[in-house]
Amino acid sequence: MRLLPAILLACLAAQAQIPERDARNVNLPNTDTHFTAKTYKTLAEWQARREVLRKQILSAAGLLPAFPRNDLHAQVFGRIEGRDYTIEKVLLETLPGFYLGGNLYRPRKAAPPEGFPGVISPHGHWNYGRLENTPTASVPARAISLAPQGYVVFAYDMVGYNDTIQTPHDFGDRPLEELWDFSSLGLQLWNSMRAVDFLQSLAGVNPRMIGATGASGGGTQTFLLTAVDDRIQFSAPANMVSLIYQGGGVCENAPSLRLDTNNAEIAAMMAPRPMLMTGATGDWTRNMLTEEYPAVRAIYDLYGKAGEVEAWLQEAPHNYNQPNREAMYRFFGKHVLGETDPARFKEGSIRIEKLQDMLALMNRKLPDNAVSFEQLFDEWKRFSREQTGDRKERLALALAAEWPREVLSQIEGERILLGRSGKGDRIPGIWLKGSGAGAPPALVVHPDGAQAARQSPEVAALIASGRPVLLIDAFQTGSAAEPRDRSAKMFLTFNQSDDANRVQDILTALAWLHTPKTRLVGLGKAAVWCLFAAAVSGEPVDLVANLGSFSGADQDFADSFFVPGIQRAGGLEAARELAGAR
Repeated sequence: MRLLPAILLACLAAQAQIPERDARNVNLPNTDTHFTAKTYKTLAEWQARREVLRKQILSAAGLLPAFPRNDLHAQVFGRIEGRDYTIEKVLLETLPGFYLGGNLYRPRKAAPPEGFPGVISPHGHWNYGRLENTPTASVPARAISLAPQGYVVFAYDMVGYNDTIQTPHDFGDRPLEELWDFSSLGLQLWNSMRAVDFLQSLAGVNPRMIGATGASGGGTQTFLLTAVDDRIQFSAPANMVSLIYQGGGVCENAPSLRLDTNNAEIAAMMAPRPMLMTGATGDWTRNMLTEEYPAVRAIYDLYGKAGEVEAWLQEAPHNYNQPNREAMYRFFGKHVLGETDPARFKEGSIRIEKLQDMLALMNRKLPDNAVSFEQLFDEWKRFSREQTGDRKERLALALAAEWPREVLSQIEGERILLGRSGKGDRIPGIWLKGSGAGAPPALVVHPDGAQAARQSPEVAALIASGRPVLLIDAFQTGSAAEPRDRSAKMFLTFNQSDDANRVQDILTALAWLHTPKTRLVGLGKAAVWCLFAAAVSGEPVDLVANLGSFSGADQDFADSFFVPGIQRAGGLEAARELAGAR
């Protein structure tokens, strides 16, 4: 009798945690959501989270695993002599047949024995890209100023800007591109990694002291790179680390990139390496000193390195203006050069070269092996098919699927509700306990939900055999169908697709049954959902799934099982291999 209060409390707790509406349909996050920073109690907890985020970013970018690093065939030419710096034009072959353009700025003084520190400098959505020179933002001014201070700087293009013209700037938001994680975000992140390779290869550069700085979209590129590439030893993402706006461009918002995360948490992955975050009162970084900086500093505190992160705010519109740049010079000077005299970091007069004299392709053409956009997409798919590695992990990341540690349940007669602790999901179903014949339970999934499954001959046969049978209304089926606003800009950057959520519901139900060799039956279109659930399940299942005409072609996925990145992760072939499908 003394156990009854404990059982009652457990049931009440379960009821309280399974909501009346599925959280996946309510208050859906988007790029304009005001996020609340997460807190971490221990360094170990944060480091585990950091590793999850690193893989999530690489997966969303289509870079897990990374492609082979082909020879860059670096072309460095057209030297321009400044008083205490030089500028050269650069073309790099970052993928076979794909070329990245930029400018290399070097000090004219002799390099120290260990070499100059290097800085990669991505630009934002300025009209002239890496050649923008206005009071609001000047990429040449920051590079020309950094070089005499003792840095080798590589300023390079966003895709679709200046010399990098084989793709449009915005791509990756069409379903077939999304299936392969082929996007401007992924290509730009890859270009940034190859930019680091290029700097490290140069004589006179210290390969162990590479930094990065950029503003706006260049700030996004900066903190995404620092999140996944530990070669970056110091950074300054300007006017982009925000909890109230996550970036409006397609090149900043690949599907699945910010599932359950945001720019401030991604920026915090730089810890404990030195980082300056700058903001302005006239843009989405206006809360820098009260929201984003304290959140990021809390992560640095876990390392005992709070002094390695700083924040700086000015009254100004969105920018990378002279005061902003000078704050960056001072921060880099202190942490990289060991120089604390602020007078050394004032910008002097800047001589800006003619735009045509800075372009690598002025009066030149791309090399003969340059590929078209369509050919690049084909190469991306070919590389993806050739990748090895942990296929189960890759599929799970594409699906954003987890094997739940704790499944909540609420049972009333035959009616059952399931959900994951702390997730707010709600999975209605029917639980038929069977005659107790000892056979493992069966989970049956029908595209029209549990009631439709109950009317099927497959379920009738299972009931007749005495097996326990669980039927569920997977996400947006049966009684679980309800309004879900998918119109928000960059919806898939922050939210899983319906089909990915269906796979998760099947996994949650399997975890609740928690019996090896549960029979998993997928009927009709749900056969594909069950196949992918079986592929990433935390326990082996006895899968029965007739895929019908589903052959695993791109159009099959686009029409019948749409999950961004699923083809990049191995698609039907990987799922069959992992599930041992019949």
